[in-house]
Amino acid sequence: MFIKLLTMEKTTSRKKAKQSSSSAKTTQEMSPALHEFFIDELKDIYWAEKHLTKALPKMQKAATSEELQNAFADHLEATKNHVARLEQVFESLDEKAVAKKCEAMEGLVKEGESIIEDTEEGTATRDVGLIMAAQKVEHYEIATYGGLRQLAITMGHDEAAGILGETLNEEKEADQLLTEIAESKVNYEANNGE
Repeated sequence: MFIKLLTMEKTTSRKKAKQSSSSAKTTQEMSPALHEFFIDELKDIYWAEKHLTKALPKMQKAATSEELQNAFADHLEATKNHVARLEQVFESLDEKAVAKKCEAMEGLVKEGESIIEDTEEGTATRDVGLIMAAQKVEHYEIATYGGLRQLAITMGHDEAAGILGETLNEEKEADQLLTEIAESKVNYEANNGE
């Protein structure tokens, strides 16, 4: 039994030493190509968040449900904070905050606009469409912030990882709120022809 524990302890110590030397290597010998990719993706999500600050008021105005209108208004304020946080991330990396057009977000916003055009004003069906469009945006942001946070950790950018993690959590909360609005009321109203 003692030999087994000693063997387990040595194995655990070796794993920890290997992880420690591997993370030290990552921080000291960061891949220039990976760093460039990371910065490029930050520019992409920076553009996306700024673009959303223009789209969310339109979605809020088009929504029928007061709860959904409030959710869009609250998320507009959160999105403005996300823009400011991204600027902090750029600053922590000694990079200039520059936006690069995000084709994915442009497409998602256009889809939301077409839902507004294709649904009747004042209906729960429009709200169902707006919630789905907004959740597609949230899922894109969750995937992006999750990936960026992990890259920041890998490259030893601890401050950036912390900031990106805050935003990631808020995007998850926004997605959950939209689900709750849909499940508690809007979907049923739309199904009843309201």
